[in-house]
Amino acid sequence: MSLTDDAYSRLSQEERDKYDSEVLAKEKLEQEALPYKWTQTLDHVEMMIPVPSGTRSKQVQLTLKRTSISVTVHGSIIVEGALPKPILTDDSTWTIGTFSIFKKAYAEDDGSLLSIYLEKENQNEWWPHVVTHHPKIDTRKIKPEDSSLSDLDGETRAMVEKMMQMGLPTSDQLQQQEMLAKFTQS
Repeated sequence: MSLTDDAYSRLSQEERDKYDSEVLAKEKLEQEALPYKWTQTLDHVEMMIPVPSGTRSKQVQLTLKRTSISVTVHGSIIVEGALPKPILTDDSTWTIGTFSIFKKAYAEDDGSLLSIYLEKENQNEWWPHVVTHHPKIDTRKIKPEDSSLSDLDGETRAMVEKMMQMGLPTSDQLQQQEMLAKFTQS
């Protein structure tokens, strides 16, 4: 049910809305069937796995390698496989606890959550899935949260400020220029 970018661009707005709605519904069902919930930013992925109440760290076997993950809880494999992109293992971590902000995502109100933080090696791309054999999401539809200059590290902030002072185009302006160029070529 996947369309190429070219085929998608030829759809009317009504057809795009219908297609997007169908793809989103399918994606939602696939993601809900996974044994975990996950979120991401450009620099990290966070997984939340429900575990029985009282689960201790010694009952969790978690192996993080640069390109793979393995999670076993109480002797049962929960997640195992290749990651779509490499992670920084020294900057990745996990914890067990009750995280109230995620409680609504699970029916097990009396359970705990295993939270896994994966620091991306390339902090400039979206992952389509956490484990390569699991269903993908459409990363073209991700809408990142707004950020401000204060969110950037010192070096990046200085570079952006310098570009702004020089009058160089922003990424939005470059995207508009590309779209205009494509339109004028048609």
